[in-house]
Amino acid sequence: MPKILEIFIAAISSASHVVLATHVNPDGDALGSLLGFADILKGLGKEVFSYLEEPVSPLYDFLPGTDSVQYDLDTLREFVAQAGEKNVVTVILDCGAVDRLGKAQNAILANSPVLVIDHHYGHRKFGDELWLESSWSSTGEMVYELALGLGAAVSENAAFCLYVAIVTDTGSFKYECTSQRTMRIAADLIEKGVRPDKVSELVYDNYTLSRLRLMELVLATLEVHAEGRIGLISVTEEMFEKSGAEREDTEGFINYPRSLSSVQVAGFIKDTGAGAVAVSLRAKGEVDVAAIATSFGGGGHKNAAGFRFSGKSFSQVHADVLQALHIALLSR
Repeated sequence: MPKILEIFIAAISSASHVVLATHVNPDGDALGSLLGFADILKGLGKEVFSYLEEPVSPLYDFLPGTDSVQYDLDTLREFVAQAGEKNVVTVILDCGAVDRLGKAQNAILANSPVLVIDHHYGHRKFGDELWLESSWSSTGEMVYELALGLGAAVSENAAFCLYVAIVTDTGSFKYECTSQRTMRIAADLIEKGVRPDKVSELVYDNYTLSRLRLMELVLATLEVHAEGRIGLISVTEEMFEKSGAEREDTEGFINYPRSLSSVQVAGFIKDTGAGAVAVSLRAKGEVDVAAIATSFGGGGHKNAAGFRFSGKSFSQVHADVLQALHIALLSR
């Protein structure tokens, strides 16, 4: 067992109260890991405070345990005060940089010790202890291993959440990060009652009409460059208004340009509506999009990464991203 995992097990075992948090705009891995770990910790008799900045996206409100998530920082402070400082440990899941904790970062980090569990290449270290496995498929995979180290039972609900975490971050087990360990853990979770067909239905057949209207508008922006090796799509504030869709409805859209047979690297440029432009990158083969994202202050994995700009126009971001992708292809 790695020394860092022993440190995490000791810290969690000695605490009566655990604060859980993840990054803003959480995806399936972040939410599945948070809710699954909360269930596991409660099974160990821990008092758990699961914090999110905003309500769970409708894309994932089917996950068991969403009704126990807290959004109020005053309630968090009361939870910590009731426990006493020496009885609390904070665990931050799937968060590659401290600013990704959002507006609550100072309140969350005030509750020491802060343990960070992450699998993102280019992680910018924060907290008191970091368990980083950049070659692993997902944080959900790491949470399962931690549960085993804690000697905890994994209920059917926890198994469901962790399976969703793994299946979404591996693209249904099709990304390069999928390993033998990933498949063994998935098999263990299925043995605990998870139905892969049900998960697939809830994750991929759970869309609103407004999401499909938005998809129609976004796909109309498709551009291909570099003899078809680069694929770009984009979404603007006007498209959200026209379709009636929400920000979270864009999840998974990046996979459409990536799915083109000739495309080696795909980009999705998104107006966040908050004075910033976000960019998601995906790659097939040897292009390292994490290196591109890191050069722009972001991070991620070799085949999946992202970053955001503030103070730049949408058109300038588009130009910068396209240039970076061209350079990445030429440097291979």
